[in-house]
Amino acid sequence: MTGFYGYYRLYNARLPSDITIIVDGVKFHLHKFPLMSKCGKIACMLEEIQSIHDRTFTTKLEEFPGGSDTFLFAAKFCYGIQVEFTARNIITVYCAADYLEMTDEYGEDNLLLKAESFFHKNVLHNWKDCVLALQSCESCMPRAEKLHILQKCLNAVSTMVCTDPSLFGWPMMMYGSLQSPGGSILWNGINTGAKIRSAESDWWFEDISYFSVGVFERLIKTMKARGIRSEYLAGVVMYYARKYLPGLGRWQSRPSSKARTVASFSSTPAAVDQRDLLENIEKLLPEKKGKSFCRFLLGLLRVASILGVNQTCLDSLERRIGMQLELASLDGLLIPSFSNSDTLYDTDCVERIIHHFMSSESGLTLFSPPSLDLLSSPSFEPLRKVARLIDNYLAEVASDVNLKPGKIRSLAEVLPDSSRTLHDGLYRALDIYFKAHPWLSDREKEVLCNIIDYGKLSIDACAHASQNKRLPLRVVLQVLFFEQLHLRTALAGCLNVLEAESAPTGQGIAPTEIAGNVTATGETGQRIVRRDGWVTIVRENQVLKVDMERMRSRVGELEDEVSKIKREMKKVKKSRSSLSSPCIVAGKFGCKPLSKSSDSQTDVVGSTGPTPRPSFEHPRSSHHSRHRKSLPLFRDLTHGS
Repeated sequence: MTGFYGYYRLYNARLPSDITIIVDGVKFHLHKFPLMSKCGKIACMLEEIQSIHDRTFTTKLEEFPGGSDTFLFAAKFCYGIQVEFTARNIITVYCAADYLEMTDEYGEDNLLLKAESFFHKNVLHNWKDCVLALQSCESCMPRAEKLHILQKCLNAVSTMVCTDPSLFGWPMMMYGSLQSPGGSILWNGINTGAKIRSAESDWWFEDISYFSVGVFERLIKTMKARGIRSEYLAGVVMYYARKYLPGLGRWQSRPSSKARTVASFSSTPAAVDQRDLLENIEKLLPEKKGKSFCRFLLGLLRVASILGVNQTCLDSLERRIGMQLELASLDGLLIPSFSNSDTLYDTDCVERIIHHFMSSESGLTLFSPPSLDLLSSPSFEPLRKVARLIDNYLAEVASDVNLKPGKIRSLAEVLPDSSRTLHDGLYRALDIYFKAHPWLSDREKEVLCNIIDYGKLSIDACAHASQNKRLPLRVVLQVLFFEQLHLRTALAGCLNVLEAESAPTGQGIAPTEIAGNVTATGETGQRIVRRDGWVTIVRENQVLKVDMERMRSRVGELEDEVSKIKREMKKVKKSRSSLSSPCIVAGKFGCKPLSKSSDSQTDVVGSTGPTPRPSFEHPRSSHHSRHRKSLPLFRDLTHGS
């Protein structure tokens, strides 16, 4: 290619070109004098070849900053043609002027001085110009670092991210041009007095996401050195990664739909290598904890497995996740297996993450068996959360037919026994595994069931397991034993509490004695209290107490009804006995009653006194004697008739 013939006509149309300069394959046919008067590098080159009598001199400028376009800019300046400095070309022009040695020694007010003045006065004090300058410096990065102009831009950007964007020399997009210099909203040019809301903390994320990986990495390191908060650093790194790693879209919340506070002046996104980007992103991430950050790390680990990054990056991501595993979610841990393994999920990766968690929580594993105070302490809560998470993970992956029994056992045994107050989750996972693997022998099932502590199964789990046909017979027998033991100890504890609560107020039992009575029923009772919780036991006791009170009232009502029925029956008996007595019968027939004999008097006194109940033969003899005494009366009545 050839170029730059037409610009010489402004200088001298009669003289032909006597120097050819090649930059990035583009030939520039120029003249020696304008270049020598401004460029020290070209002047030195021409002085060295004065002995050569060639009419035309050809040279090639290797690694010219900014390429052929930037050299064209410098050539125009040498020929006295007006040029325009912009934020997009200032860094490349600055580097090109330094490369060509266009200093004041080779001309007053030379290109290097003009570029330096524009850079310091216009670029470093304006956010937009700083961002545009950094976006266009990729082609001259080494020389820009040598001249310290790249670091100056990075320092300026790092300072402005902590400042109100309305101070950077342009109006906010939220209100466009309807903003007064004082920050108030204008309506038809009239100051309304209403203040604009403060900008969001992530207003700058979108602009710097257009930087190349190298510039972005240098910017984050500069921000760290200047003490920018780790929340902002993590946020911008996550934003940048989500933009260039599409696989992270599922594991990140969608970007805000609000208009940002920066004008849309950015160019097209930079072309990046996703594998190199991910490895650099991992190095830039701060040591931070949080649910959203942990979810991002899990998504990053998933994408890293797909891209096949180096092992150092994978190990670092697994370590970061393990340090905050209690904040992870189940769907985040379900990482598909992209290796040669037959399993659906990468269980080896999850096992390594658990090991990292245990190494960070090693202080809690020293207490075995755990005390009641330790179980209720806040420091023990992460271990409980991870145990529940892993139990749910085991239940989710247990349906994989290619999952080996040894892997289930190793995943369950990574955590200590003290991490699980209940083993219902392990039982559920094994039940799903046995259902998905019906070909397992009873011996293999018994080996797997050894990870379950039957004393830590709830009553509901014991009831389900006792009727589970997928469990071996030995396991069912053990479950039945512990189920009966749980019921017995739970009932004993409830009765102790009820007796303590039903005691008189003056002779009440202190709460400590109540707790002592409950826990005194044995070690199994203590496990129940720890497992189900004191609150649950008390609530069950209250329900039982209410039911017993209702039963007592009902029994009292039934006793009253029974007593009434007895009184009515006595009245009926008395009326019947009075109707069948001899006196009433004799009165009906006009006869006088007989005088009471000594036997009858004895009977009456004996019936009213507190003498013992008569024997069975005594009433029978009195009954016959009464009939014998009344027999003459009926004879007289018959004769009289």
